Amino acid sequence: MCGIVAITASGRREDLGLILTESLKRLEYRGYDSVGIAVIDGGALRLAKNVGTVDIVARVEGFARLSGSVGVGHTRWATHGAPTRENAHPHTDCGRRIAVVHNGIIENYAELREMLRSRGHVFTSETDTEVVPHLVEELKSSGTDTYSAFKKAVSALRGAFAIVLIDVDEPRRIFFARRVSPLIVGLGDEAILASSDIVSILPFTNRVIVLNDDEVGYAEPGLVFIEALGGGPVDLGGRVVRVEYAMGEFEKGPYEHYMLKEIREQPHSLAQTLSGLVSAKEEVERAVRILGGSDTVYFIGAGSSYHASLIGALYLRYLGFRAYAIVASEAGAYLRGVREGDVVVAVSQSGETIDTLLAVRESIRRGAKVVALVNNPLSTIAREADAYVYLRSGPEISVAATKTFTSQVAALVYLGSALTGDSSRVDRVLESLRRLPDVTALVIESSESVAKSLAKRMSSVPSAYYLGRAFGYPISAEGALKIKEVAYVHAEAYPAGESKHGPISLVVCGFPVFFTVVGELDELIEGNIEEMKARGAYAITVLPSGMATPVIEKNSDVMIQLPRLSLEVSLVTHVVPYQLLAYYTAVERGLDPDKPRNLAKTVTVF
Repeated sequence: MCGIVAITASGRREDLGLILTESLKRLEYRGYDSVGIAVIDGGALRLAKNVGTVDIVARVEGFARLSGSVGVGHTRWATHGAPTRENAHPHTDCGRRIAVVHNGIIENYAELREMLRSRGHVFTSETDTEVVPHLVEELKSSGTDTYSAFKKAVSALRGAFAIVLIDVDEPRRIFFARRVSPLIVGLGDEAILASSDIVSILPFTNRVIVLNDDEVGYAEPGLVFIEALGGGPVDLGGRVVRVEYAMGEFEKGPYEHYMLKEIREQPHSLAQTLSGLVSAKEEVERAVRILGGSDTVYFIGAGSSYHASLIGALYLRYLGFRAYAIVASEAGAYLRGVREGDVVVAVSQSGETIDTLLAVRESIRRGAKVVALVNNPLSTIAREADAYVYLRSGPEISVAATKTFTSQVAALVYLGSALTGDSSRVDRVLESLRRLPDVTALVIESSESVAKSLAKRMSSVPSAYYLGRAFGYPISAEGALKIKEVAYVHAEAYPAGESKHGPISLVVCGFPVFFTVVGELDELIEGNIEEMKARGAYAITVLPSGMATPVIEKNSDVMIQLPRLSLEVSLVTHVVPYQLLAYYTAVERGLDPDKPRNLAKTVTVF
């Protein structure tokens, strides 16, 4: 959930504070409760941190004034302890010679803290992280060198973590360790870096080493050493990966917010996804072979990825296969029935979502095969799966998923059609999906004005319903999630028929109810629209052009009509008006849709 960056440069840098600041700004999607950096300069540790966004804290605390050759930075999503200056990272030892940044959760921090307190250590925060610098300090007090102390400290930790440490006694080195939470090491000509995500270090290098679980090591200019905890040194010869990204993909350009940029990038991201599905033939065929050998397919995802999983599972059932969708955080209860012969499809844009990762590992333990659908081929889930399909959506910076969701749905639909083994069906579906970039561009253009108009109404309402039948339900769920995430409007999605079993009691005059009509398996939704309208609901219907029956026309206050094409295209495009509505409602309410309160892009804590 938090973002980490560290650097050891080949010489003293007057701009070290600026480098860390710019790197943290690229990681801010991972958390923006508080920010901090620490550098070693002139034989001393210099620390600056506070509550707030990177831009604000950097200005107030004077990040630009910090120089040196070694430094760490952190942007926080609070878990242990409220967002306060004291709880902000980096955290230090009693002597303020060691600084640590951490992403994850240390489960046994309470017992470690009590042990360290009994030995005279004084803690200044509520965080689990602070035990790490004190533990290293304690181990060093007996004459142990920094790396040995760090390695022993990491071995004592339980939980999930990515940790980077710097020490005044080793002023050229950064020390790092990883278990579950993502961490990479970047190999630059002028610096070695460590980070939660390559996005933060691209100005220096695109050559990275992805750390595996329970690997620990250190770096200094010209040297990287990594070993497995309890094992020997790692041969890095085959571990260096070159990642190709254009820096322009990470910039907002003319857009006020990343969310709008990413909504409007969907024609391009979908084109990239479809091109990859066709060109990466071996990658896709391996995934299809694994799926084809299954007794039952389980789709697992969290948030938007869970809604894509619902669509994927329903589409497979529509084609005659046994398939179910499971929300990742509850997977432990449902995976008890998974066995050898089953296949789990792990849907995760980051490939690092901890609930999904744990479900993957449990599925493998039970003998199931795993296919990953990810937007990061270097991610843990991709590396641990039996096969992965790379979405190629490009970087998504805004916390709310938009273009990765539509790419997920397009990829799942394509995989489902390929699974049938019917070449004529596959050709028809592919030909239909190839129209997605142009159709999505048309949907964005045609929906924008109505989304802006509806946003004025939605900005002042306390609640809304999003209803749909069959395929319309998961699309409705994604629409409700979007407006909750970024505009803080309480919105609930239900299968439309289920609305009669309780939810309809809340409907009064003017209550907004959205209906998602896909045009397949949802004929009964007309009655649901009539029922809601009879109670005074303000009815908004999203449907394919030409499918507005007299009942729908009579009972809809607003109709958003989309191009009428195949089911597969509709499954992708129907969510776009909901994305635009959420964005413009947030803007109408004066909110920053890129940084919704209490949320982070990648959930890497339990």
